[in-house]
Amino acid sequence: MRRLAPFVVLAALLAGGCDIGASHKTHGRLTPHTLEAVRARGYVRCGASKEAPGFSGPDESGRWRGLDVDTCRAIAVAALGDREKVRFVPLTGQQRITALQTGEIDVLPRTTTWTLRRDAAGINFTIPTYYDYTAFMVRRKVGVHDLAGLRGASACVQSGSMTEVILADVSRKYRLALRPVIFDNVQSTRQAFLSGRCDALITDASALAALRATLPGRADDYVIVRADSNVAPLTPAVRHGDDQWFDIVKFAIEAMIDAEQLGIGRGNVDRLLASTDPNVRRFLGVEPGNGRALGISDDFAYQIVRQIGNYGEVYDDNLGSRSRLNIPRGLNRLQRDGGLMLPIGFY
Repeated sequence: MRRLAPFVVLAALLAGGCDIGASHKTHGRLTPHTLEAVRARGYVRCGASKEAPGFSGPDESGRWRGLDVDTCRAIAVAALGDREKVRFVPLTGQQRITALQTGEIDVLPRTTTWTLRRDAAGINFTIPTYYDYTAFMVRRKVGVHDLAGLRGASACVQSGSMTEVILADVSRKYRLALRPVIFDNVQSTRQAFLSGRCDALITDASALAALRATLPGRADDYVIVRADSNVAPLTPAVRHGDDQWFDIVKFAIEAMIDAEQLGIGRGNVDRLLASTDPNVRRFLGVEPGNGRALGISDDFAYQIVRQIGNYGEVYDDNLGSRSRLNIPRGLNRLQRDGGLMLPIGFY
């Protein structure tokens, strides 16, 4: 039997109505690309937490706020042109990755650390939005100032989190004989510590700083002790198998980081549309091509900065100087300023 020439096969596929590139296979069936599904639905579905001050949660009026929330809104701007075209799906630490894998959400910006096994479990991590480390919080009156002082202590920890693994590793490495007291959600874990059921609370240092800042009484009633020297990159994730959506999410995040690098913010973005700097013109979409390469509007980065801000503005709004938490940027400064936030060129 003769083989059909490649162009004959292609012609047959086209004649049969196969829309090449319009869908991809998931578990043996054809499903729409994420961008197509988002556009058809009219909004982006984002995994979120109700209990992560500075990162994610509804305020007193019910409006969602935080670094993770603004990251999701930036993705909505890139995909749909409007920061309000989002829905936030509250998820526990145990639920979050499964919800992404099964298609319940389109993107998981909810404080999730990028690790090898998570990356290999059917999800792709994009661009870190926050660099953190794991720490213990203890009451100052206990007199603990370092890890050695925690020997034999009980520690409240949330199940389904990397913190649970780190607690076991630290205990074994330093022979601390720590006793984990495990809870299935953030609120229960914190309340158990505050009510005295545990000697220490272990989680991300940023979450501990946020909790300490919101407790009644004096903030220095509690001490934060670093658990190890590792840095945890908190990184939004998408499902494997859709490279276009992967790229859109990456560059929605990068738009905020690059904007700060270029000196573009909410206050001057409109004026800079007249800039003669080729880097600025490409970034803002005045010189076309970047958005088209992703399958979205060429002015997506301009719209993200206009509607949301650059990374420094978003950080200060939610975690830094304009927030009640006032957490120094530290590792989350731009690379040029001694931090780990590395801009990627818009070329």
